[in-house]
Amino acid sequence: MADYVPRLQTMYQNEIRAALQEKHGLKNPMTVPRLEKITLNMGVGSATQDKKNLETAYAAMTEIAGQKPVFTKARKSIANFRLREGMSIGCMVTLRGARMYEFLDRLVAVVLPRVRDFRGISRKAFDGRGNYSMGLSEIMVFPELNPDKFTKPQGLNITINTTAHNNDQGRDLLEMFGMPFREDPKKAAEAAEAAAAV
Repeated sequence: MADYVPRLQTMYQNEIRAALQEKHGLKNPMTVPRLEKITLNMGVGSATQDKKNLETAYAAMTEIAGQKPVFTKARKSIANFRLREGMSIGCMVTLRGARMYEFLDRLVAVVLPRVRDFRGISRKAFDGRGNYSMGLSEIMVFPELNPDKFTKPQGLNITINTTAHNNDQGRDLLEMFGMPFREDPKKAAEAAEAAAAV
């Protein structure tokens, strides 16, 4: 098991790295964008009323990530929400290395296609430095979760950190990993024009 390398990691080393270097004209191989980490974050607002909801979310995230999350705490007190500073109101986990590649593989191949009425993810949810954030409104799209055990609706935020220098590099990296972005309207218009001209 120690020498096991995830499929996407091998794909990056053998194909994606060279393709990115060529596409963006990067002379130094060390500057080619790569995945750094993936952070999963669950906010459990109902934890202020019922601690059990937080425990359920913690158990779900442990199964999704394959490692134990940490609790996130409230930074300040808000009386209207019965929120006290330091109270646990969610959980998060950071994936690196093999677990990160495994998670991305499952996300692309299994989880996103299970989202109802899925038409691709937004091309614009980058932060300017090639990091991508997305949200899932329902964690039950993860097949490893038992629907009898996790009955309460719960969302999940996913942030993919890359070493890209800009959004285009980050988008190309994720696209080569198979992230199903929505079609680029500009490219679609150009393709339609080219087809009409033939």
